[in-house]
Amino acid sequence: MKDPKIVDIGDAPRNAEDLRSAFTRGMIEPLSSKGWPRWLVLGLAFLGLVYVLNPTFGIFELIPDNLPIVGNLDEGLAYILMLLGLVELLEGGKKNNLD
Repeated sequence: MKDPKIVDIGDAPRNAEDLRSAFTRGMIEPLSSKGWPRWLVLGLAFLGLVYVLNPTFGIFELIPDNLPIVGNLDEGLAYILMLLGLVELLEGGKKNNLD
């Protein structure tokens, strides 16, 4: 009888090379291939760019920067959104052309 508390999440990577390739494949895969609308990904990237260019505008400052460690999380999120937008621009077009 199978224990209901144990969830099978798949096979573990066999070696470090398999782990590295799985990690990099997930990093460069555009969100549109995972079901996200392309316009939404690019729009979020644009909002991240606006936030980074003027982070202390007042209404856009989500977390005050004078809070230790936590204050820089919103800028980090903005950079991640911009990175996802770049991946979408560079890799998303390739995926759509192949289909």
